[in-house]
Amino acid sequence: MGLHDRNRRGFKRLLRSFGYAYTGLRYVFKYEQNMQVHIVTATVVLILAAILRLPLLHWLILLLVIAGMFSLEIMNTAIERTVDLVTNEFHPLAKRAKDIAAAAVFVYCMFAVIIGILIFLPSILKQLS
Repeated sequence: MGLHDRNRRGFKRLLRSFGYAYTGLRYVFKYEQNMQVHIVTATVVLILAAILRLPLLHWLILLLVIAGMFSLEIMNTAIERTVDLVTNEFHPLAKRAKDIAAAAVFVYCMFAVIIGILIFLPSILKQLS
């Protein structure tokens, strides 16, 4: 593929790019255990939001946090696979790159939990009283 081919534009190329994205998404959903945990958690969160009849703003925040979590997990997987492609042997820098990518997911996850508590706790306490 020459430089000219990579810079081409058009509807067919656009459709192919959506196909590639779908293939990547399907792979992560099917084979990545952490993504499967995120999917189950997101499903529970959305069901709870429906049961509690959360306001639209809370739904928007939850959807944004869930999309961010999914996106960050996908990027983490991409970094891990790229590192695996570069080296099959243990290398401290390869481990460091993977650990840092995992840390990004962890930090986001901790803040997602805090956001979830701030959104759900008042509604749950209101239902209990």
